[in-house]
Amino acid sequence: MIWSLARVLFFVAAVAALAFGLGLLIETGEGVRIAVAGWEFTLGPVVAAALLVALVVVVWLGLRLAGLAVATLRFLAGDETAVSRYFDRTRARRGQAALTEALLALAAGDGRQAAERAAQAGRLIDQPVLTTLISAQAARMTGDRARATEAYRKLLAHDPARFVAIRGLMQIKLDEGETETALQLAQKAFALRPGHQPTQEALLSLQTRAHDWTGARATLRAQAGSGALPRDVWKRRDAVLALQEAREILDPDAPIEAREAAIAANRASPDLIPAAVMAADALIAAGSPKKGARILEKAWSVRPHPDLAAAYARLAPDESPAQRLRRFGALWAANASHDETRLTEAELQIAAEDFPAARRALGDLPTRHPTARTLTLMAAIERGEGGSEAAVRGWLARALAAPRGPQWTCAACHTPHPAWTAVCDSCGGFDTLDWTEAAGGALPAGEEMLPLIVGTPAPRPTEQPRAD
Repeated sequence: MIWSLARVLFFVAAVAALAFGLGLLIETGEGVRIAVAGWEFTLGPVVAAALLVALVVVVWLGLRLAGLAVATLRFLAGDETAVSRYFDRTRARRGQAALTEALLALAAGDGRQAAERAAQAGRLIDQPVLTTLISAQAARMTGDRARATEAYRKLLAHDPARFVAIRGLMQIKLDEGETETALQLAQKAFALRPGHQPTQEALLSLQTRAHDWTGARATLRAQAGSGALPRDVWKRRDAVLALQEAREILDPDAPIEAREAAIAANRASPDLIPAAVMAADALIAAGSPKKGARILEKAWSVRPHPDLAAAYARLAPDESPAQRLRRFGALWAANASHDETRLTEAELQIAAEDFPAARRALGDLPTRHPTARTLTLMAAIERGEGGSEAAVRGWLARALAAPRGPQWTCAACHTPHPAWTAVCDSCGGFDTLDWTEAAGGALPAGEEMLPLIVGTPAPRPTEQPRAD
């Protein structure tokens, strides 16, 4: 407010001073007399002042024109001048506009236009990292892997873009199916930026696919250390990797380190069924079946599973069916109402030839949750109780059309697997298998059980050749 008032007052004072000066000039009677070559000119005060102003303007214009002429000559000679700076500014504006259009096209998914605008920007402005990166991304978007690879390799010479270039080359190798080269590139990218979460995930996926469990555990520790994984998720995944490291426990000559790894995996994740089974087998091999039994009972209380029952049976392989029934009572007590408990008890009752007890163990499972396994057990019970052949075959016919029941299924691609594995064989997902319902699939060992249930068919008589 005060500054605006000051400017107004200054303007009024300047106008008043100019008017006062013009008044004094007009009132002055004397003028300017000029004598040149016998000629004499007498100018009034006002005309003389006007001519003086005009002379100043002419001199200023002359100096400016002379400067323009000198600048033009320097421009033609290649020196930096105002003219060259003008053209440089125009060129930079055009380059920035082309670069902006390239980024917008890339964000819109138009790889062809992005590549064209990036090439135009590269000719107009000196931004090699940005224009080359856009060209690489656009080439990869359009499927031109050769051009994308060439662009990424150019970026390797620039330190700020080296990490991005390595990741881009890694993605191209993944698209081409060269997982070994992609793994090497992922390791280089991880060495440059260990805390980069997408690189951690890519490296972990490639290491698990390559069965590099030791390297995968190191990557997993880096993920946990950078805060990218919650502690419970880290413990679960580390247990899975430790389990894979200990898979050689099935070998009779397995070292003690492998057994300890299996036990450590079970401690880290008690609900990991394969870890509990391997830990129990390790303790059995070490002469500690009671500790193995406690591990299996604890795992059964969390999630009953047929593999746990099979491992529990291996604790005493030479016992009779009646002895096994009594011993399994400690296992079933941990989760008595679970369907797997009832199915396991029914199977053991069938093995003991107590078919009414097997039917009681199943209860309402054949009607409430009819699966291939449940209905096959009902067929065995029906045959064991002396039922008709039609009744037995009726249960078997229903079993063939019934759902498979729980099985190891990938949560990512929903592919069922016959056994647990850390990496899905279909999509390559790590730690994605869960014991859950899935459509389709045949009952394990179904072909081997059918002869026990319906009897082995008699061989057909061989036709004798007719005598002519």
